[in-house]
Order: sequence, then C-alpha cells, then structure tokens
Amino acid sequence: MNQHRHLLAVLLGLVTSLVAWGQASRPNLVIVLADDLGWGDLGCYNPDSKIPTPNLDRLAAQGLRFTDAHSPSAVCTPTRYGLLTGRYAWRSRLRSGVLWGYSPPLMEPDRLTLGSHLQSAGYATACIGKWHLGLGWPTRGKVSFGDGSTPGADPAQVDYTRPFDSGPHTLGFGVSFILPASLDMDPYLFVADGRVVVAPSGRVAASRSQRQGGAGFWREGPAAPGFTHEGVESQLLEQAEAFLRRQRPERPFLLYLPLASPHDPWVPRPEFRGRSRAGVRGDFVAQMDHTVGRLLATLDATGLAGRTLVVFTSDNGAHWLPSEVAQTGHHANGPWRGMKSDAFEGGHRVPFLVRWPGVVTPGTTSDALVGLNDLAATAAEIVGAPLPAGAAGDSVSFLPILRGQTPTVRDSLVLHSIQGTFVLRQGPWKLIEGPGSGGWSPADTNAAVQLYHLGQDPGETRNRASTEPERVADLRARLSRIRLAEGN
Repeated sequence: MNQHRHLLAVLLGLVTSLVAWGQASRPNLVIVLADDLGWGDLGCYNPDSKIPTPNLDRLAAQGLRFTDAHSPSAVCTPTRYGLLTGRYAWRSRLRSGVLWGYSPPLMEPDRLTLGSHLQSAGYATACIGKWHLGLGWPTRGKVSFGDGSTPGADPAQVDYTRPFDSGPHTLGFGVSFILPASLDMDPYLFVADGRVVVAPSGRVAASRSQRQGGAGFWREGPAAPGFTHEGVESQLLEQAEAFLRRQRPERPFLLYLPLASPHDPWVPRPEFRGRSRAGVRGDFVAQMDHTVGRLLATLDATGLAGRTLVVFTSDNGAHWLPSEVAQTGHHANGPWRGMKSDAFEGGHRVPFLVRWPGVVTPGTTSDALVGLNDLAATAAEIVGAPLPAGAAGDSVSFLPILRGQTPTVRDSLVLHSIQGTFVLRQGPWKLIEGPGSGGWSPADTNAAVQLYHLGQDPGETRNRASTEPERVADLRARLSRIRLAEGN
C-alpha cells in the first residue's frame, strides 16, 4: 500500500512538473498599443523624424519591424475591437465613428477575446490603459442615450459606487485598470477590476486644443478629485510595472497596455517639453517613447525579458495636418497620404514592432501585409491553444513570419475609415469603395471608386479605376464575399 502511495505521489509530482514546464515554456505576451501614433513618428521608420524615439528604435533593432502593417480601422474603437476579437468591427453594431465615455459595451458578452482565450489557456491576464469599447455603467434609473452625439448612460444617473456589469474584467482580464475612453472624453476617472477607483466629485471645464491656443483639447465633464490629464500616463505605467513585478516564472502572462498617448490632449510633463522639434505633440511622443523604455527596463530588471514576446503598434495613424507638416518639417505619417480617420494609407498604416528573444531574428524587416486583427490568431498559435470554430474569423496567424518560415501569410486585408468607407488590399492593389478620403482629409475626387497600385504609386495620386475596370470588378466581388462571410 505504501509503495502504491509513493508511486502515486511520484506520478502526481511528474504531472505537476510537466504542467509547470509547459506553462513556463510558453512566452509571456506584452502588447503595447499607442494611440494616434503615426508610421513616420519613429526614427526606425523615418530617419528624418523630428522626434527622438531611442527606446522604440532599440526595440526595432532587437526584433522585427513590419513595414506594411495596418490597423483594421483608421480610428480608435473599431481597431481595439478588432485587435481583441480578431473580428472586423463593422461586423458589430459599430459601422462608423467611435464610442464615447458613457457608451454601452460594444463587445458582445459571449465574444471570445484575446484575454479570455489566453486566460483559459492558463495565462494571467491584465488590461491596463485606455479601454474605449464601452462599459456596463451601473445606473440608478433607466439608461438614456443622451443627445445622440454622446450615446450611453446618463451621467446624472450613474451610481459610481456599484460594480460595472461589463468591461475588461468580464472579458477575460483578471486584472484591469482603465481609462473609460480617450483622454479628451469624460468621465475623467479610473476603473479598476470593474469598480470606479475614486468617484467624480466635480467637473472640469472644456479646453481648446493647442491648435486654437488652448492647453489641450478635452471636453467638459465629471472628474475624480486629483485627476489630471498630465498624470494619466504615469499612473498607467505604475500599474503596468506593478503587474510585471507580481509575476512568477511558473505562470505565463498577457499584459495588454493600450496607452492614451499621443492622442490629444497633448500634455507632456515638464521634463519632456522641448524634447522634440515637432512641437508639443512631438514632445508627447517623446514622453511615450520614454514610457515604453521604462516598461522594457522593468522586464529586464524582473528577469522576464528573455521569455517575453513584446509587440508595439498603434491604433491608427497620426492626426497631423498638412499645415503642421509644413511648419515643422515632420511627416508624422511618413510618406503616406492622409491621416487618422482616412481610407488613405496615412489613416491605417501603422508601426508594428515584434521582439521575441530566441525566435525573432534581431534587426530584421518584413514587408508582409498584416493587420492588428491578426494578433488573435497569432497569439493562439504561439501559446498552443487553438481557436474555437467561428472565433476570430478575420484573423490570420503570422507566427510563420516571426519564425522566418515564410515571407507572407495573407494576400488581402479589409480596412475601414471613420465614415465607414471600405478598403480592400490585394497584393499591391488597393480599392477604396467610395469617393475622397472617407475621413477628415479634404476630398479631391468625386470618383465613386478608387484603385491604386501602391508599388508603383505609394502616394495614391493616380486613380486607375477607369482604366482597370476588370480589376475593380474582381476586387469589389472579393470584398463583397468577405463582407458576407459567415462564422465571424
């Protein structure tokens, strides 16, 4: 009997050891999502950048730099939905625009997310930063929908003492510390693990942007005592560093860190003012680079860096006007046409850096077409947890690219502008299913459809739709099939 007990103990110990080894052998994942950072803001993409980005340039030198990576949308909310679900946001109720601070949840309650999938695979998970996907605000009475421009819970009816019905804490993130929406949207407070950290007791007045001579653009609304726009990034960094320091080798983790910068308001701390040659926004980007450097240093100090895959990217292009390019000489969106919100490349072509010690060859570059929605399938393959049927249907794993096994994994990708204009990339060809920019850039054409060959015309200056009608028809048919696809 004692021999049987001893044998059982040995077997249990072996199983426990194998489980622990399997968890430890899988990499930790850190995904940093900048807000409104342009392709040309970083020195590793744009040698003529007027902004010092030494930490991100070093990250690029230590890993793989994608040059043809895209956010699924040219604005905040739909990109975040796509990144976390592997599903295009236009398949949800959001067909254009973004959500607001008091908006109800965009994420369906039973939707598989990057957080819930990795959590079920044994990962510790955290979401720290700008959420901007709507929340289940607890209210005292009936939920209203405002004046139509800011739909969601009526702030006067919100009970800030009760837990939220939904948010990152119900979508697979065991730890969460979030700003409800953009830094220019009320309410100005933090929510931790489904509860308001400090309830608002006053209001902040609206402020104009620096473009209009103000301190930085934000809307009027409720604010927690002591909340300052300048202090948000430091608080997010402190929370992220604290999470990293709590981790143990026996359990892998996912840290999703969607920063609130350099989206307006541009509020760099005093020590970063004047750091760039691209005005106050450039200084804010320099501060964001410092924040990422601090995060990477924490990975080093905790001994986590060697087994951690780090992804750095942006939710869309920079909101940087032609007049600001002319004034500063800084091309925030690099050589690409347009800016945030647009169907043009400047709206959705984003920096995308991946460092994975021992797997990704340092200092390499890839021109493969990838989308942020591909992170869901990639993470699933990396951790060895296959996606359920029908989940993340718009996501394609680019793990073979990271391993150097293939130069590309997808030949087409759907993109979206703030106004809901559809874009299809197919190899070097780009179809824009509508006139103009589909966003904030002025329209210079009334053509119902646009077709560009990015290899021959990266600036999107020659619309070839009239001379390539068969290609237009083929691409439109392909786009229609993708839009009608089921199981996503």
